[in-house]
Amino acid sequence: MSEETIQLELNDSGVAVDLPMPANQRDHVQDVPYRPVEFRDDDLPSALERASSWLRQTQDWLGEPVDVIAVHLDYDDTQGSPYYNLKLLCNDEDLAGVPRVVREHTVTRQ
Repeated sequence: MSEETIQLELNDSGVAVDLPMPANQRDHVQDVPYRPVEFRDDDLPSALERASSWLRQTQDWLGEPVDVIAVHLDYDDTQGSPYYNLKLLCNDEDLAGVPRVVREHTVTRQ
């Protein structure tokens, strides 16, 4: 049995180059294990809607549900900052597109 290496196309942050990114400039994927994907807004329903939209897009892109281990809600009462800080703690492999690449690689080998 031989081992094959699968190449992933990752950006400098270690996530797949074609991973859907949160649409709002206040939202982003952070650089830690079980990476928080952050959605910041003064309006909590808007942050939740953007998080939901991103999850749907990413699930469609990945081809399976995103592994979200936790949802964290915090606030920032600093003047001029968005008040709500919603974070989805997501599996690194999902954000790197590993399930998608493995599935595509398996299909091309058959």
